[in-house]
Amino acid sequence: MRLLVRAERMVKGPLFGCRMCGNCLLQETAFICHMQCPKGLRNGPCGGSTPEKCYVDESRKCIWYDILKRAKKTGREQRLLEVLPPIDWDKAGGETWADVVRSVRKTGTGKFLGGFFSGNKSRRTEVWEEVFKPVRQPGWWNGDDVYHPPAYAEPISNLERRLRSGEFVVTTEVTPPIGAGSAKLRESIKFIEPFVTAINFTDNSSASPRMSSVACSQIAVSMGAEPVLQVAAREKTRSSLQSEIIGASAMGIRNLLCVSGDSARIGPTPRSNMQVLDVDAVQMLWILRKMRDEGTYLDGRNIKTPPKLFLGAATSPFAAEPELQIYREIKKVNAGAQFFQTNLIFDHQKLELWLEQLYKHGLFEKVFVLVGITPLKSLAMARHLHENIPGVNIPERILKRIEKAGPSASEEGIAISLELMSTIRQKQGVSGFHLMTFGSEEITKRLILEAGLPLPA
Repeated sequence: MRLLVRAERMVKGPLFGCRMCGNCLLQETAFICHMQCPKGLRNGPCGGSTPEKCYVDESRKCIWYDILKRAKKTGREQRLLEVLPPIDWDKAGGETWADVVRSVRKTGTGKFLGGFFSGNKSRRTEVWEEVFKPVRQPGWWNGDDVYHPPAYAEPISNLERRLRSGEFVVTTEVTPPIGAGSAKLRESIKFIEPFVTAINFTDNSSASPRMSSVACSQIAVSMGAEPVLQVAAREKTRSSLQSEIIGASAMGIRNLLCVSGDSARIGPTPRSNMQVLDVDAVQMLWILRKMRDEGTYLDGRNIKTPPKLFLGAATSPFAAEPELQIYREIKKVNAGAQFFQTNLIFDHQKLELWLEQLYKHGLFEKVFVLVGITPLKSLAMARHLHENIPGVNIPERILKRIEKAGPSASEEGIAISLELMSTIRQKQGVSGFHLMTFGSEEITKRLILEAGLPLPA
């Protein structure tokens, strides 16, 4: 066995950049090892990626851009849609060839060789899949590349009810407190609740500890407000994820936003582990959808009372070219995402290109889109977002307007937001806004009222 491990490392390392995860998915990732991603993401790039560099390790390129481009060039795009499993850590550091040999024997060596050398492409593909799919998709996962509609009929939350009815909705964020005191949190919830359908509570954004999202969400429920619980993969193992969501559902928390989460690289020192995530955002959606719709844990145990969940995902429309970015969005929808909350949008024309891709691939009928909006308060804030936050693009014309406004930059920022909201609201496929005002609930209220947005019933 050691000889086989050594041989596989010597062959696959130089050829494919193999990291010997023991769960080889090379045929799904255009024969480039995805484990070269510092986060170990197995289902596409994170929202912080850029074509130029990885924000976790700026000395390296984002490996997923290379995977996406090669898959596009070689006509293997469909392969990118399959929801791939998290690592089986019992196999990490080991080889995969023995699994392939066992699968060939199960299929039949003669059948495999006959199919492999067959001139019939369909037969060759069929035999190839019969051998390799069990290797990359073990029985405890069984991922695929198709859409799975929710297995329930009636809306689970007020947010889902309003979106399904075709109403234009607004969600916002309230920043969790740094300490254990909840007075300011309760004050913010009480103030903003009449103006929005649901309130997001971030999960240690910027990898900095605050009151947990689940605690903030429970406080919101107790006050009659509807929360959106954010869950960052950075903080979760597959076991803690499942137990936390069972508990959240028991507390009446229905809306859930799955995110990979900011790397500890941008968090405070001393930094926590920056190695491979146990699960990524796509895998979280897959696990939670199956818990809800099939009533099973990842280990196969039945759940007597499954959680009630309206599942969402974060998207970064400008992280990659729309033709490449769309594969990440399709995969999230296939895995279980029912609504998207986007990164901050300042360029409605580029947003249009992304929306066209959603329409082209039939996603408007499967997912609701809430567009992220924030008012710029100063030129310094605008430049910071534009230059340092991956996926955020601020057109030069807007930067010049903020610069020209000088002391009145914050008012100009509100005016720009209102103009964007007026334009974006008319675009096909946009179901609402997600307003991020970073602790300024008064500005959230003002934007909603001045934009003439409908208040929740």
